[in-house]
Amino acid sequence: MSYCVKIRLKELLEEKGITQKKLAEMAGVRESTVSDIARGTRTVINFEHLGKIATALEIDDIRKIIVLEKQ
Repeated sequence: MSYCVKIRLKELLEEKGITQKKLAEMAGVRESTVSDIARGTRTVINFEHLGKIATALEIDDIRKIIVLEKQ
């Protein structure tokens, strides 16, 4: 059995009513980076970016944004 790491960014943006563009401004990262993460097309995640996004979304538990799914 293996696991896949999933970033729940798209769901979080919908829950909070924030656009990708607004999040990019709030977090200080490029809009294309936010878009790639939200779509799940980014294969390498920069921990600094993830920290900035979590801070901007006021997430204090990383498990709210990162989940492990069984494959």
